[in-house]
Amino acid sequence: MRDAEDNPARPPAGTVLCALDEVASPGSKGFRWREGEAMFAGFVVRKGETLVGYVDSCPHAGWPLAGFAGRYLTRDNDLILCAGHAALFRIEDGGCVAGPCPTSARLTPWPIAVQDGQIVTA
Repeated sequence: MRDAEDNPARPPAGTVLCALDEVASPGSKGFRWREGEAMFAGFVVRKGETLVGYVDSCPHAGWPLAGFAGRYLTRDNDLILCAGHAALFRIEDGGCVAGPCPTSARLTPWPIAVQDGQIVTA
């Protein structure tokens, strides 16, 4: 899965993802697009006033982060969890805080915004 800006499957700025109230606080939601052979996956996390988007790819192994239940957060909703090998990342900036990835590793940001009650790509 390519996550670069030139990925043809990456949705353009202004693409509506969902209504803001479809993402619980705290909570998360994943999204996927396919264009030919290219695929893009991203997710949003909402916790209090924080709303962030990341490319759904672990910086350690390149795997999608969510487990079978499509869950991106730890049980206490304090960190983002890579279900593949239990790496943990801060919600605010995607920085790795535990697991097999180096602490300098970060999730790739996926710019999002809220417009008229909708979460959109930015």
